Amino acid sequence: MEQATDLRRRQPGILSLTWPIFIELLLQMLVGNADQVMVGHFDPNGVGAIGNANQITNLVLLVFSVISTASTILISRYLGAEDKRRVNETYTLSLLVNAIFGLAVGAILIALCGPIFTLMQVPAEILERSCLYLRIIGGGMVFQAVYLTFTAFFRSNQMMKESMIVAVIMNLLNIGGNAVLIGGAFGLPALGVAGAALSSDISRVVGVILIAVLFRRKFGPVLSLKLLRPFPTDQLRRLLRIGIPAGGESISYNLSQVAIQSICNLFAIFVINTRVYANMFAMLTYMFGSAISQAAQVMVAHLMGADRVPDVERLVKRTLLASLAISGLMAVVLLVFCQPLLGLFTQDPQVLELFRIIMIIEIPLELGRAVNMVMCRALQACGDIRFPITICIFSAWLTAVVGGFLLAVPLGLGLAGLWIAMACDECLRAVLFLLRWRSRAWCRKNVLSM
Repeated sequence: MEQATDLRRRQPGILSLTWPIFIELLLQMLVGNADQVMVGHFDPNGVGAIGNANQITNLVLLVFSVISTASTILISRYLGAEDKRRVNETYTLSLLVNAIFGLAVGAILIALCGPIFTLMQVPAEILERSCLYLRIIGGGMVFQAVYLTFTAFFRSNQMMKESMIVAVIMNLLNIGGNAVLIGGAFGLPALGVAGAALSSDISRVVGVILIAVLFRRKFGPVLSLKLLRPFPTDQLRRLLRIGIPAGGESISYNLSQVAIQSICNLFAIFVINTRVYANMFAMLTYMFGSAISQAAQVMVAHLMGADRVPDVERLVKRTLLASLAISGLMAVVLLVFCQPLLGLFTQDPQVLELFRIIMIIEIPLELGRAVNMVMCRALQACGDIRFPITICIFSAWLTAVVGGFLLAVPLGLGLAGLWIAMACDECLRAVLFLLRWRSRAWCRKNVLSM
């Protein structure tokens, strides 16, 4: 009884773990566009080159999330169960596997960037720049893989602030490096897109060094190849069985968004522009939902590892209420202030009128998404891996993509039809996830015996 009380005393609040993740995600979004914005002042064609390259890098980064997501869940469960040997083994194994993935992905990007961009029908005037940027980024991809793995380790230990601080330093270095290398400063040559890529690689190398040193100071010499002799095949199998479905869902979601964009491209330019602005504003609410769901996933895994099911149910209920309240409030605020905020970017009356309609539909969409992200990650942390992934994939394609096409094109609702279909997708999944949670099927799952 005393031990359980002590565990509760040490358990941090969900919002205290959420805000560092939110800031880190916000930085990723802002700095993710920094290369394009800063290159645009020096080389307008470089914007398109980096934009095309980022479509590839954003997709391949999901490869690293396979191991990172799985290691977050497993390490959290082992920490809850106080199994230090398994924790240290998972640290070493995850780092090794993701480093190998990073080297492999980097080699593929360097060798095949030309054929990849040819398949994407990248215009000839930016093809060379796109390849140059992607080759340099590919050369540093292993550092990104290692960095993401260390970030997963800190999150598993509910130490979100540490990785957030490193992320802030990395992003500041990237912006500073862009300022020096893109246009040339202090007598250095102007490197354009190559300078932006080099700046990104340098910031990632520094980030890896910082987070590795911080990890050593916080946890000691817990990384050792001796832990992999004999090689823990069963542990690798667990990582892949958890990570591959989660990664597959992310890839499926991103591809479904590409399909929705393709449908949107059937309409006038002002419709396409409206979707870009709507996605940009909705990203703020999405990032909060993602942050709180990631924090909840770690806490749920800890509690399940300690076999504290009643505490899991209370935590998920509190997280759901917080996510719904804040996401709903943010969506309403965006609706109320959408016209003056969008007026900072465009004065097109057609865009402004359509944007307000989209922001109305955005409210139920964000409420459904607030439930989905929390419940999906909570179910995964409990070991219920396949159900949420299956629901996410089928609902996204059947409801959002197929339903969106039918509403947008044959029924003539345009972008509003696409948004209605996406809202229906989110709300449908929310209902199914809540029913799954209520069935308590997740109580019978054990991720440690997979």
